[in-house]
Amino acid sequence: MMDLVRSPNAERSLIAISFAESSFFPLPPDLMLGPMAAAEPSKWARYALNCTIASVAGGLLGYAIGYFLFESVGQAIISFFGYGGKEEALRAFYAQWGAWFIFMKGLTPIPFKLVTIVSGAMQFSLPVFLVATILTRGLRFFAVAFIFQKFGPQIAPVIEKRMGLVLIATAVAIIGALVAAHYLL
Repeated sequence: MMDLVRSPNAERSLIAISFAESSFFPLPPDLMLGPMAAAEPSKWARYALNCTIASVAGGLLGYAIGYFLFESVGQAIISFFGYGGKEEALRAFYAQWGAWFIFMKGLTPIPFKLVTIVSGAMQFSLPVFLVATILTRGLRFFAVAFIFQKFGPQIAPVIEKRMGLVLIATAVAIIGALVAAHYLL
């Protein structure tokens, strides 16, 4: 990952990962965004904006997957979270809390693709989905980039030396969040 951060294609890779993470890729773009903002602090806002735009575009793909492929993909995801056969209850939840659900999940390490696909499967309002996605992803990526550009030089050597530990901790957080979501939803 650190080699990719330093490569001439780093920004394009960040955009591709941001797009893919919102619809099908397992690793969050924060793993690249933070080190990139620390390495080139003057570009932190540009990186965060590109990450946000790509993530929103990927979120639209995830929404489309849930909306158009509900029978083959959406039902499996809904069943995974314990809502198999309870689609109407989930639709009612989304009708009342959908925007807040999208906003809160977009800030957490829970893979955003789950939110985007379920939002499409529930046929949640596309304009509301889009606004909530822009706000939550923008807030998250601008916060990560700002923190790393501000404090990156102090924390980058620690992260680089302990990248394996950072990736394991991130994976454990994602898995823990998925398990928690499975039991809380």
